[in-house]
Amino acid sequence: MAATDVLAFHQTLSNWGRWGDDDQLGALNLITPEVTAAAAATVRVGRTVSCARALDTRAAADNPNPVAHHMIGTVTEGGGADYFAVAPHGFATSHLDALCHIFSDGKLYNGYPAETVTAHGATRLGIHHLHAGIVTRGVLLDVPALRGVDALEPGEPVFPEDLEAAEERAGLRVRAGDALLVRTGRWRWRDEHGPWDAASLAAGLDASCLPWLRERDVATLGSDGVSDVLPSRVDGVPMPIHMVVIPAMGVHLMDNLDLDALASACAEERRWAFLLTVAPLVLRRGTASPVNPIAVF
Repeated sequence: MAATDVLAFHQTLSNWGRWGDDDQLGALNLITPEVTAAAAATVRVGRTVSCARALDTRAAADNPNPVAHHMIGTVTEGGGADYFAVAPHGFATSHLDALCHIFSDGKLYNGYPAETVTAHGATRLGIHHLHAGIVTRGVLLDVPALRGVDALEPGEPVFPEDLEAAEERAGLRVRAGDALLVRTGRWRWRDEHGPWDAASLAAGLDASCLPWLRERDVATLGSDGVSDVLPSRVDGVPMPIHMVVIPAMGVHLMDNLDLDALASACAEERRWAFLLTVAPLVLRRGTASPVNPIAVF
């Protein structure tokens, strides 16, 4: 796919104005009360599974800005207390990107100017607009399981036909308002081979998946990587999924999730759809938040 094709997606796949000129939620508007209620009604056994990595305080090739964790209260002070600082963006921390995270041609999602992201934070599309959380049907598409491997190799692309084959394997169809989670097996690969520079080499979605995501009207998209395959396979566009999904489609991305336990639970329950809850921190004007998505069966 050429860069011109990806750039054209900013027009052909755009959701600008779909939910009004002052919209702050993007595709999360697809999660109506009816969608949430229907998702909640699918809970059968009450099993819960975390989809987050533990916050990592150790520097590594894929974690150049580790979480800083300091104790400010111990037995000496008469009680335990912490201080921690997190740079959520990157390739280590499980986080939710706000729609103010990515600019395209000087614009944010819905046409807001990039200048609304200031040294004091984002005056439009900040993560605090998600204070009520995300509660909808989650769907896991497990691509390594589809291909009969433990994990995809770093740099291995996922195509629309893979997503559809994974749907068929799971016996479902991704639909409007869903939280789509795509597993590549990144952390299984890391456990076996050690950390590497995931900013340069990572399994993920090929740019050809973008029309498919828009057609299915996913409300949010998550992966155990950053959704993009890296390198992107598109000259001149380093991260086409990020560059179209966020500013054009208004879809919040969840990066660096840990989907291994969820994949095991889905296989055991023989269900690849579940209630998913995501509760970002209410950080006014923030561009992201660490998250711990919880799947409920």
